[in-house]
Amino acid sequence: MPRSRAGSSTGAVASLGGGGGVAVGHSNSVPAVPSPAVTARITELLRELHTSILMCQEERTRDELHIENICKTHERMQTEHKISPYFKQKLRGLYTTAIDDAHTEIELLRRAIQKIEAIKTLRTGEMRQQPPHPVPPLAPSRTHLNTGSNVSMSSGSDSEPPRKVMRRGMLMTVLQQTAHNLPLWMGKPDEIPPPLCGAIPPEGNHVASAGEYVAARVKDIEGDETWILAEVVSYNMAANKYEVDDIDEEGKERHTLSRRRVIPLPLMKADPEKNLEAFHPTGTLVMALYPQTTCFYRAWVHELPVKAEDDYLVLFEDNSYADGYSPPLSVPQRYIVVVKESKKR
Repeated sequence: MPRSRAGSSTGAVASLGGGGGVAVGHSNSVPAVPSPAVTARITELLRELHTSILMCQEERTRDELHIENICKTHERMQTEHKISPYFKQKLRGLYTTAIDDAHTEIELLRRAIQKIEAIKTLRTGEMRQQPPHPVPPLAPSRTHLNTGSNVSMSSGSDSEPPRKVMRRGMLMTVLQQTAHNLPLWMGKPDEIPPPLCGAIPPEGNHVASAGEYVAARVKDIEGDETWILAEVVSYNMAANKYEVDDIDEEGKERHTLSRRRVIPLPLMKADPEKNLEAFHPTGTLVMALYPQTTCFYRAWVHELPVKAEDDYLVLFEDNSYADGYSPPLSVPQRYIVVVKESKKR
């Protein structure tokens, strides 16, 4: 039976079946209300999106006329049972125009999709910044693999003001939406996916920008090392070190880590129907974010996504199961990275 990986010590937050569902917020949570600045920007983007869609429709209408002319020309050629120089030249011109118009339509669609992604990003970012309910419930701590204990990651002092804490249900929802809203890479035919698209690794000199999510290897209060989901605060070029914040806001802690302890997460998702090379093959050992937690654990790819919006199915290494592996669990492209072993033996 699937087990809960995040919850209080007395009960489970959610049952983890193969579907990888999202925990919903508590019943006393309040809906997120965008700030006036964000609302204004979203309104502006929606207007631009409306204009882009109208332009796409106009271009599509022109494309259909060109295709209709091409079909009529072919019909005339079949009627005359010959391919004269006149028809050759006419078809060449029609096809050239149709191809150019198709490229224009593709570019218009790309711009429209970029505006949609910008709107999604604004809405997701605003949700993350919403203050908690005035009477916050007891927040569960991060649960570690193969243990029954909950380990707090808090390092704040009594002199520090209390931090705004996002409920775990809301946090899990935001993380799921962030993965869903990850931009889909759409390249030209035969174009190779860029670094950090799906399973494509980053370039050797890549530095994650502030605000980006990463997998970070940190030590907990017991001295055990764990890969957690974190957000980049800054990068010190001279010291070659990152400052990252634990994404789990229950005891939000800042860590200073070397580059080898930080793995950038994908910035784009890939389409398995077009770019299978941007996916971890079945049977690959990876690190994946366990559902309903903010920790990465070793797992084996069980099934690849079928469509761009689908998740991987992975088997987590877990000694509590008879065969040493969890049942197949869903993990988005966003939260799967290559295994980075420690150099210490």
